[in-house]
Amino acid sequence: MEKRDPLKLLAYQVLIPDTPSAGDRDRYVTSLCEHIAGYLGDEGAVNVVILPELCTLEYSRQAFESLADLAEPLNGPSVERFAALARTLDAVVVFGMARRTDTGFRISQVTLSETGEIAACYDKMHLCQYGASCEKEYFEPGHRISVTTTKGWTVAPLICYDIRIPEMSRALTLEHNVDLLLHCGAYFRDESFATWHNFAMTRAMENQVYLLSLNRAGENYGNSIFCPPWIDEAHPADYFEAHVEDFRLLELDPDLPEKTRSMYTFLKDRHERYRL
Repeated sequence: MEKRDPLKLLAYQVLIPDTPSAGDRDRYVTSLCEHIAGYLGDEGAVNVVILPELCTLEYSRQAFESLADLAEPLNGPSVERFAALARTLDAVVVFGMARRTDTGFRISQVTLSETGEIAACYDKMHLCQYGASCEKEYFEPGHRISVTTTKGWTVAPLICYDIRIPEMSRALTLEHNVDLLLHCGAYFRDESFATWHNFAMTRAMENQVYLLSLNRAGENYGNSIFCPPWIDEAHPADYFEAHVEDFRLLELDPDLPEKTRSMYTFLKDRHERYRL
């Protein structure tokens, strides 16, 4: 394998305001992009900027009732604004939006290249319908995974509830050689919140990949987590702030996944089939 450079990420646990109209949404997204550009103007260049699930609107039944106004196509204003940000930063930008299609609405994570082109659009395959989530009432599920390559790193998005379906992360790792799982969510502090980090750490360690699990900020959100391929005293998980906005600059070691797999060989030690 050709030698890769470290991958530099900016993960933004962002506080998302009420967005009752498309105009409110557009003003917010404009200010969000300006804020990110201003922060990186002081901190330096990165390769990838990541934002949470549905980061262009409030996560609520009230907002979902207004999807006819708030959802957008891929040539809409939010993509235009984030594309301009990607060009300004010369960085990949990954963000979440409510996407309008010919048949309804989808929860999408859009990947924009450094030149602002749409590199991929992943539609959430597993919709959540418990606790504070009511997604099956408003959205259609996606039907395919998405994988992109950035600076020699293979990257795939997961959206919130996807992480609780182990076959998805496993397939991305074993069949598509993913190095980094970008798990973008809207984790509300309901009865499932306490188990979220356990799932994130397990998916990182069982697949021996980097995993960023990025939430939005707020009284009922927060606590994002960044997991290396193996978690121990020398390689701890990185916990974000409990509630408030939090920028994190993260650098991925290109040698760590292979070192981890050479020491802990359980991917290699799998049987081809498990049956009675």
